[in-house]
Amino acid sequence: MVLLGDSSEGDCSSARIQRSVGRSMRTVRSNVFRSDSPPDAPPAAGSAAVSENLTDSVVDFQLQELAVGPPRSSDAKCAAASVEPAAELLELSRDFDDCSSVNSDISGELERLASVPRTVAPTSPAATGPDDLEALGLGIGSSEIVERTSVESVEPAVRACMEGLGSSSPEKKRAAAAGIRLLAKHRSEFRELIGASGAIPALVPLLKSTDPAAQENAVTALLNLSLEEANKGPIMAAGAIKPLVYTLRTGTAVAKQNAACALLSLSMVEENRSTIGACGAIPPLVALLVGGTSRGKKDALTTLYKLCSARRNKERAVSAGAVPPLVELVAERGGGIAEKALVVLGSLAAVPEGRDAVVEAEGIPVLVDAVEAGPARGREFAVHALLQLCADSERNRGLVIGEGVIPPLVALSQTGSSRAKHKAETLLRLLREQRQDDGATPATAA
Repeated sequence: MVLLGDSSEGDCSSARIQRSVGRSMRTVRSNVFRSDSPPDAPPAAGSAAVSENLTDSVVDFQLQELAVGPPRSSDAKCAAASVEPAAELLELSRDFDDCSSVNSDISGELERLASVPRTVAPTSPAATGPDDLEALGLGIGSSEIVERTSVESVEPAVRACMEGLGSSSPEKKRAAAAGIRLLAKHRSEFRELIGASGAIPALVPLLKSTDPAAQENAVTALLNLSLEEANKGPIMAAGAIKPLVYTLRTGTAVAKQNAACALLSLSMVEENRSTIGACGAIPPLVALLVGGTSRGKKDALTTLYKLCSARRNKERAVSAGAVPPLVELVAERGGGIAEKALVVLGSLAAVPEGRDAVVEAEGIPVLVDAVEAGPARGREFAVHALLQLCADSERNRGLVIGEGVIPPLVALSQTGSSRAKHKAETLLRLLREQRQDDGATPATAA
């Protein structure tokens, strides 16, 4: 179990200090609205949307399109019925299903599938495998040549790697894992060939190696192999999940990132998600979310989102302390991470434990800040999270109104995208009902 309470609380406190001015301004406005001002009154001058540079990964590239979608028809029924939490969140975050911000070992195949122009990424500084396969004694030239070679020409290299994986020499095992890693980063046919060769069961024990280089080569090789659909089943059957979780807890920074991405790739198969969560993947993913690099945090967010489509994994994520760091990342609004954090936070808010945790972590003022002054797509994600919080809780609706959310909601309902307008209007209706109920209570008591 990962204990995050102390550090997260301290970080959240500093975030609250940084936004104290904006919050006090909203409190003034909310007090005005409590004096029977109409909820659809013209808002104050809106804040300029904060533009974030999303260039670090394929997911970042695609997130630029997340807030753009076909108009949704307005529902004349009650606001709570139009929240549709699961479908809405899936629609908002569809791009999380496709790929992750992994390092240079991710193959060009995935980038092409994502319709993103292939770019040359720097090799991992921690990688020990040379980029020249001939140096591994595999009888093949550079990796650029491998890209153009036939499957038949690669077969001897695969056999050589298999012999190395079966050796008693740690050095040969490490070199063989590096060879599989390099071969598997190329074409789909190579990954299929390697998977059929029996390399997967031989790589799994190296995930618990005390040699950091061997562990990193093995986890990255399995990540690359997992991109081939036919290899996902054999990886699961080889018992790779618990060793991948071990790597996620103990590996180098690159090994942790690639372990998270391997789990993400395997979680593309729906029935694998519960198994991955039950094997203890959630707490180390939360730890990576807290202490990882910028790229590591993005990988953790993407993997958490995919796993948390399963309700039990939502509960595990809340228990592991995921909500406070998510609230903190939303408050920071930096590095393209805030939008991802908003999406995962909205997912966790779909369960009662998650809603309580968001309130306890003082996430409501942070979400209202995001509606008022965040980037355009972030505003939509924030409104969605607030809808999740308010749909079944009068108390939360009162807290949201108290934070002065109505003016920025009115502004978003007038200027946002079609989907953002729909969500803002839905939340406004829900909050109007709350205010009307609050106003009717004294008369009924009298």
